Formats: sequence, C-alpha cells, structure tokens
Amino acid sequence: MNLLFLAFLSPLLGFLILAFGRGRIPEKAAAVIGVGSIGVSALVTAVAGWQFMQNPPPGGAFVQPLWTWMSVGSFAPQFALRLDGLSLTMMGVITGVGFLIHLFASWYMRGDDGYGRFFSYMNLFVASMLFLVLGDNLLFVYFGWEGVGLCSYLLIGFWYKDPANGAAARKAFIVTRVGDTFMALGLFLLFHSLHTLNIQEALILAPAVFQPGSLIVTLIALLLLGGAVGKSAQLPLQTWLPDAMAGPTPVSALIHAATMVTAGVYLIARTHTLFELAPFAQAMVGLTGAATLLLAGFTALVQTDIKRILAYSTMSQIGYMFLALGAGAWSAAIFHLMTHAFFKALLFLSAGAVILACHHEQDIFKMGGLRKKLPLVFWCFIIGGGALAAFPGLTVGFYSKDEILWQAYAGGHINLFWAGLLGAFLTSLYTFRLIFTVFYGEAKTDAHAGHGVAYWLPLSVLLVLSTAVGALIHPPLAKVLPAGPEGDESARHMVEGASAAVAILGIALAGWRFFGQPALFRWLENNALARLLARWWGAAFGFDWLYDRLFVKPFLWAVRVNARDFFDQIIGLVPVLLTSFNKATALSQTGRLRWYTASVALGAVLVIAAVIYK
Repeated sequence: MNLLFLAFLSPLLGFLILAFGRGRIPEKAAAVIGVGSIGVSALVTAVAGWQFMQNPPPGGAFVQPLWTWMSVGSFAPQFALRLDGLSLTMMGVITGVGFLIHLFASWYMRGDDGYGRFFSYMNLFVASMLFLVLGDNLLFVYFGWEGVGLCSYLLIGFWYKDPANGAAARKAFIVTRVGDTFMALGLFLLFHSLHTLNIQEALILAPAVFQPGSLIVTLIALLLLGGAVGKSAQLPLQTWLPDAMAGPTPVSALIHAATMVTAGVYLIARTHTLFELAPFAQAMVGLTGAATLLLAGFTALVQTDIKRILAYSTMSQIGYMFLALGAGAWSAAIFHLMTHAFFKALLFLSAGAVILACHHEQDIFKMGGLRKKLPLVFWCFIIGGGALAAFPGLTVGFYSKDEILWQAYAGGHINLFWAGLLGAFLTSLYTFRLIFTVFYGEAKTDAHAGHGVAYWLPLSVLLVLSTAVGALIHPPLAKVLPAGPEGDESARHMVEGASAAVAILGIALAGWRFFGQPALFRWLENNALARLLARWWGAAFGFDWLYDRLFVKPFLWAVRVNARDFFDQIIGLVPVLLTSFNKATALSQTGRLRWYTASVALGAVLVIAAVIYK
C-alpha cells in the first residue's frame, strides 16, 4: 500500500507526456501511453486492494502522508491519501472501468486528428477523480472536484470546431460551477465551525459540536448537497448532462459510468455523519433523487437519440443512489454506484460501436435490424439493458436496485419506495424501447461490425460483470458506512417480487408496442393531450426554457444595456484625473531659475501663513 500514490501519479504523468508531446507522438505511442498509464493505475489499485483485504490496517484505514501544503496558524492542510473500504471501492470503479473505456477508446478514436490530445485529457480526468476519492482532507477533495470539472469541459468540447460542442462544454462548466460555489461555501462554514477540513477529524468532532437538527449543520449539509447535485446532474442542476453527449462516446462512458457524476454520491456518503445530524438535509437528498429519477425516466421515454436516452438513464440511476442516501441505505447506494458503472459503461461503449457501424447516425428510428449485423453489440445491449432495467436474477442491476428499494421500504420511507418502483418501470420501458427499435424490425442503414482486441475485450469483460457475476463483488463498506435499515424477511420477498414484476411489465409493454402495434398505442400517438405531454417530456420538462428566461436572457439584456460598461467608465476616471494632474504639474517644470525661486518663496509664505492663522 506504500505505492498508493502511483495510482494517481501514473495517469498524471501520462497527461504531462501527451500534453507536451502533442503533435509529435505517433498514434500508437499515444495509445500505449494513454491506456498504459491507466493500466498501471489499475494494477496499483488491485495490489493495494489485495493487501488491504489480506491485512486490514488498524482502524480500517491506511493513511499515506505525502507533504504539508501550507502551515498558517492552526491551519496546516496535509496532502495525504486515505485508503479505506469506500475509497478502495471508488478506486476499483475508476481505474478498472476507466481502463476498459480507455482501451475501447484506442479503437474508437483511431484516425482522429486530436488522438494524443484526447488521451491527455482522459488521463487527467482519471487522475483528478482519483485525487478526489483518495484525499484525506476536504480541501484536496475540492481540488480534485474542480479538476474533473475542468476535464469535463475539455472533453465535452473536444471537437471544438463545431460551435454546438463548445456551447455544450460551456454549459456543463457553468452549471457545475454553480454547484461548486455552494460546496465551497459549505466548506467555509464547516471550517469556521470545526476549525478543520480533515475528513475524519470533522466526522469525529461534528456530533460533539453540532446539535442534531441545528441550523448551522443543516445549512452545511444543504450546501454540500448543492455541490453534489451539480456534479451528479440532479435537480435542479441537471440540464448540462444531456448536452454533454456532444463529446466522443468514450467520454460519455467515462463521465457517466466511472467518474464525474458519481462524485456527488461519494461526497454525501463520505460526509454521512453531517447528514445524519441534519435530518432535513438528508430528507432533501432522498427527495431530490426521487424527483430526478422520475423526471429523467419520463423524458427518456420520448427521446430519439441513442446517447441522450442513455444520458437520461444515468440521471435516473444517480437519482436512485441519492434516494438510497436519503433513506439511510448508505452501502446500497455505493453498491449500486459500482454495478451501474459496469452496465452503463457497457451500454455507452456499445452505443459507440452502433454509431460507428451506422456511419455516425444516432437517431434510433434510422437504425433497425442490427442484431444479425452486430451480434456482440446486440448481446451487450441485451445484458446491459437488462441490468439497467433490473431484470430479475440474471443481471447485476437487479441485486443493487432491489437492495435500495428494500432498504427504503424497511426504513419506513414509503414515498421513496413507490417513486423508486415507478422509476424502475419507466427504466424498463424506455430501455427496451431502445433495444427493440435498434436491433429488431427492418434494417434502415448499412452497418459493419468492429474488430480487434481493443473492440471486443472491453465489451466482453463488461458484459460478464453486468450479469449476476458482478453482484458477487461486495464492496468492503462495513467499517466505513453505517448499516442500512433491516426488516422482516417476508416483506423483503414482497419487495423483490414487486421489483421483478415492474421490470418484466416494462419489457412486456415495450415488446407489445413494437411487435404488436396495438390500437391503444396508435390512439395515444394521435391524442392531442398525449402529444402535448410528449413534447413537454421531450423538452426535459422545460428546464432549459425556464433557465434561459430566468438567467440567460436577463444577463444578455444587461450586457446590451451596459455595452459601454458604465462602471468601467467610472473606474476609468481615476487614470484620467491622475493624468490631468500630471500634465498640470508638468507645466510648472519650465527650467527657469527665477520661476523656481518664486515658487519656493510663495510656498514658504503659504506655510508661514498657515502656521500663523492656525
């Protein structure tokens, strides 16, 4: 475990080599550096994890101090890495799934002019995320937090010559900065109250300093929640995520499966003590998750872009994790975070293979009949889509989603349970709507399957992990997070049955709609109210329209009104006055001795007069 620092140092070095050698490093060498650096990080994680499990450190955590950043009075933040069950789980997801995404990207991005630049950004992304989850101090967590925000901007706008991509990148950067500001304010308040930003010290001191439910701890928790909803694309800061699909598909896989959107879930889980002391804030976490998963589910039902459907499914699944955190099912939330990384990476990489096979077409209604032309990708979608829909027994998603629903029910959060159940039905419906449309029916385009190890190996590994095999991996969270609610075993079987039933019902309805073409669905398509709802859902409930009128248009109006910058003109008076004074005094510098003597005499008379008449 002493080599733990190599986990983030390796991709950081990969970034530096590729960034400074851009344009001079051949494509194959760039792939070796970009993929290899993440491979080294994954290997370090595997070794550290094996040592951690075989010889658990005292207290359940290994801390590796590297240096002290600064020392100002009692404020001496130490740059230290902390490895415990939670950070080990996150590292495994980031480096393991991240390595497979990088390997697939080496095939997907082949021939792109910015090949080396792409991998330099991807390496920095992984290094920043590892920095975030390994930081022993919230100051350094925030440093990594900002790092992934920067990388998301660079990668979403990777093809920067297209103005739409640049707009999507700026939108992601600005919207997430709103959340980051909330988080920074929360950290200021936390330091003011506890005089430390060390995570473990803060969690130990918090119960002694804060009264449960007090205003200050509730405000701190709500501000941290504000940061989390920005990074994890939850209401009301969710609008950036669908537009982030402008980036290359491997970027979408990395953002949605292994890195950025999971940061908010990690932050709340890591600071769980603060939320337990603030019941209102914890309830808001669950409410935010429930509202987001339903909004995203209804929106995904009417989307036609294959990547946007998956983007809304990510918002929905992160909503499940927030719901679990709000219900006190801490370990269940992280378990679902891990399983979601498996099947969501599989789905996004498979979507990338479909897009390339269909000559960069992303409209699902312009595809069709691809199951025979892309057999591996078809089975990836069947297994990955089944996991997303929580198909009972066979897929990894069933086990993690079922655990969330069960603990929400057992903890008495009945409203959250019903929201989660409805969300599960919607997920099953829109997922298999996508699968049936893309892989069945009449072929509408020519398609060609990919080839090579970098193509089939990541898909195959993720396919296996998305089955029930992935559920055999149990995150070591017992000593890090509180145990979740428990209840009667017969009630658990009832919840499992309900979860399985809604998943199967959603698949059946999607199949009935596609293969049966019933009159009911034709009537709905022609109904005025149904079309109105479809437009509303298709516009993601109008949040972009609302924010455009509340924030963007007033700002642009103020810019037009103040085009000449009134305040800048006022400030500009200062140098004008100083320059004028300088010119006035320069007039006295004539070079004439009599003038200087008269000036000195006049000055002396004025000084004497001032003294006399004082």
